[in-house]
Amino acid sequence: MESVDVVVIGGGPAGSTAATLIAKDGHSVVLLERESFPRHQIGESLLPSTVHGVCRILGVSEKIEEAGFTVKRGGHFKWGAGEEPWDFTFGTSSKLEGSTSYAFQVERMRFDQILLDHSRENGVDVRERCEVRDLVLDGGRVRGVVYADASGAEHRVAAKYVVDASGSTGTSHRRLGIRRRYSEFFRNIAVYGYFAGGKRRPEPNSGNIQSIAFEHGWFWYIPLGDDLTSVGAVVDRSAAGLLKGDKAAALRGLIDQCPTVRDNLEGVERVTSGPYGRVRVRKDYSYCDDRFWSPGYVAVGDAACFVDPVFSSGVHLATYSALLSARSVNSCLAGELDEQAGFGEFEARYRREYGLFYEFLVGFYDMNADEDSYFWQARNVAGCGRTDAEAFVELVGGIADAQDLVTQAEEVRRRMASTSARLSQDVRRTQPQAQAGGNPIFSSEVVGDVMGTGLRLQASAMAAETGRVIERPVTAEGLVPSGDGLRWRPPSTPPKAMRPAGAVDTEPA
Repeated sequence: MESVDVVVIGGGPAGSTAATLIAKDGHSVVLLERESFPRHQIGESLLPSTVHGVCRILGVSEKIEEAGFTVKRGGHFKWGAGEEPWDFTFGTSSKLEGSTSYAFQVERMRFDQILLDHSRENGVDVRERCEVRDLVLDGGRVRGVVYADASGAEHRVAAKYVVDASGSTGTSHRRLGIRRRYSEFFRNIAVYGYFAGGKRRPEPNSGNIQSIAFEHGWFWYIPLGDDLTSVGAVVDRSAAGLLKGDKAAALRGLIDQCPTVRDNLEGVERVTSGPYGRVRVRKDYSYCDDRFWSPGYVAVGDAACFVDPVFSSGVHLATYSALLSARSVNSCLAGELDEQAGFGEFEARYRREYGLFYEFLVGFYDMNADEDSYFWQARNVAGCGRTDAEAFVELVGGIADAQDLVTQAEEVRRRMASTSARLSQDVRRTQPQAQAGGNPIFSSEVVGDVMGTGLRLQASAMAAETGRVIERPVTAEGLVPSGDGLRWRPPSTPPKAMRPAGAVDTEPA
């Protein structure tokens, strides 16, 4: 049986990021990808944390810049109780001014290919059309994988660690008895396709994403190029039956019910050939596993958790969790940490980030109160019942005792309501400035909270080039990145005060 240090399952952004960072630390890595790249994927709108944070640590920033992706300077929202749309730009945050005040809208086929090829260049053994069929278990520990190559022949690879980046469709968590808890609040269905152009925002914000609420849900409108626009409708799961027939007709019908998107696409044909020629349906159910790691195994990206995509958090969470996992794997392989300390740090940070986005998005949905719409009635803070809040506390903060669980769930609901109220206030206060082409919504406290990790990640990436460490730990026993960003090490500064299990810390670490 072949033997390596690490096997990575999946070649998307999470898998390629983890594989590259582990290989950079001198370890042997095999990456198994069931498809052949380039392949279609959704999740095309990035945040600056990926572009200027993770990509910089990977050493792939120059290739991303040279790819010619559409520049994204922020977003345009028709969202909230007010009638007028509003904008934000990354540059309106003082911490994001200048050279890092943008991200990209990416064709994932090209973006993912760049990251996967970069893994190869850094010594990762990438094997495409290789499907992992099982984990190799021994005494409760994951010791490798069984996979089938393109011909169907089975192989075994022994490994000290397996990084699961197989996405939402992976099944390895079931093999390990890991429970997946789905959110009752975020159970949506997305139907999407691509159009040969469409209206753009005025320069310099022509590449900004547009998120438009309408009666039955909301639309994304992503300019991928002058002649290519990704358009998708997110609706309630009860509409799934409408999407089983002619998906193109269903998408067209939803577009006709959303005046902003309909006007943007007036006279524009849908792409009907090539990789963008299909109208696709995706189940956008938010979920979180009750464990992110087991001995010899760690799950990253959508293999561990997924949260509603309205704030473009998908690739950020995927690459950020991969970075965290690589630090843990590298530290344990080097004998510097035991697994509980190394992967405990990974899980604490990833749960914290997931929980922060989850709380924020509940408040964000609550802004768009529409008493006449079933979709919006079911997606406000009042609709986030105690049971769902308790599940959130349990999953984000770890297992709490029953008495604390109820108390903390009520606190979570109060914080979500407070988040919604502050967001609405910030939007109303800054809406008049939107007419002038900008909006300082990104400098608001609430948005600053949810973007805090990304800001620190960008700063850490720049500091890593000089070997400096600028982060503080996030728990009482927490760790900080090493100077090069590839491992964990004990902090040299005191940690922040602890908060109860399930309480998401929104202050900068």
